[in-house]
Amino acid sequence: MSNLEANAVALGKEYQWFNEVIEARFTRYFQPAADAPDVQDLVPPDHAEGAGPYVDYLKGLADKIPQSDEGPVSHTEQVTAHRLLLLLALAPHLQPATLDVFFTKNTNFDRGFTEFGGLTGKQHGGFLPTGETALFLLAGGDLRRRMFFTGLFEESHFLYTENVLQLSGQKADEPFLSGQLTISNEYLTRFTTGDEFRPRYSSNFPAKHLQTPLEWDDLVLEAPLEAQVLELASWMSSEAIILGKWQMTRLFKPGYRALFHGPPGTGKTLCATLIGKKLGLPVYRIDLSQVVSKYIGETEKNLANLFNIAEHKNWILFFDEADALFGKRTATKDAHDRYANQEVSYLLQRIEDFPSLVILATNLKANIDDAFARRFQSILYFPVPGPLQRLELWENAFGENLPLEAEVDLKQLAREYEISGGDIVNVVRYCALKAAQRVREEHEKRAEEPPPKVIEAIRKIRKRDILEGIRRELRKQGKTV
Repeated sequence: MSNLEANAVALGKEYQWFNEVIEARFTRYFQPAADAPDVQDLVPPDHAEGAGPYVDYLKGLADKIPQSDEGPVSHTEQVTAHRLLLLLALAPHLQPATLDVFFTKNTNFDRGFTEFGGLTGKQHGGFLPTGETALFLLAGGDLRRRMFFTGLFEESHFLYTENVLQLSGQKADEPFLSGQLTISNEYLTRFTTGDEFRPRYSSNFPAKHLQTPLEWDDLVLEAPLEAQVLELASWMSSEAIILGKWQMTRLFKPGYRALFHGPPGTGKTLCATLIGKKLGLPVYRIDLSQVVSKYIGETEKNLANLFNIAEHKNWILFFDEADALFGKRTATKDAHDRYANQEVSYLLQRIEDFPSLVILATNLKANIDDAFARRFQSILYFPVPGPLQRLELWENAFGENLPLEAEVDLKQLAREYEISGGDIVNVVRYCALKAAQRVREEHEKRAEEPPPKVIEAIRKIRKRDILEGIRRELRKQGKTV
């Protein structure tokens, strides 16, 4: 049975019970004398033999809730309340008609019941639950239970720290529980299709998933630098043993923070991508143009959204050109300076608390604030490659698919021209384009298909094209050949 089918079977049983709970709550609330079961007496479905991501999450739920039967709500009732909260947040996506009963009007005032809470969307025609809706479902008119269950909406609660549920959209001068109860896209995906969640690029998550067809052997680094990179990857592989089995959390925080610095084109982005590939972890490059805002407080808000989504995912966050956001703090001369410094301080705190790998990349280490530099576990310098590394880069870039003319001497090129790996890739791109143009022109001037030997001869990479490509790259840097 697929994850989707398993989730559908489990949630089908869950919503049968959920509907019974809603019916019982309404009956007991509006007809206290009626012979209706108490919500607490309605036993939820038993998924002991079930499977799938949704059932797996339910099976671990009891362990997340402190074992205590003191107070107005027992441990078992608390577990049940968490299940109802999940179903309530999922309902607009899976069974929106289930919540239509909350549109019931109070005929005395010709309006909805205040205690039901709820919102209506601009396009969605159904009832959107709020914190008030959840408390009505869980507590009815019982004030003690209502006050107890309010704790489910604290920011420190695992449903929020693990980005399962959110209460959002409430106005600053209105009750907190008027916010809309929503389930994160990550858990919506997990509890429905069962697929691994990959967030789309948006204003809430201004980051793109980095991928590469290259492998670790394609990364050309000097031996000391490669050893440092492997050490970083090794920590990520060994962290669970060191922090968990050996219980070293009293000394070490979860996660790892690294700074990559060096000239453009020296492999910083590729290295971050390949570390993720080696560890089997997705790498997301943060688009700082979408994070940094001129409006006070907006940068922190954008960063909070980003880290809230990424936390607990075991993702690698890669901040390219990081000095745009992580630059040196300035002397406080006006309100703008003060808020800019607050942004840096806020980011420093969020990065320190992030439990996975964060990599910052910059062309100039001197631009990075010293407060950040002291908190990096590794600071790796990516220099312009030496002659031996350049030769390997030239050979790898041309490979077997771009044959060279006999007069092309890659050893000489590697020895004479001090350029980066990124520059070499641009040179090879230029040479490939020139070769493709020659082949196309040969086809155009002939009435029939050119002989294979002719094509083989003209598609060879020429030395003059390589040299012109090198000159172009050097001119970009303000250098002359």
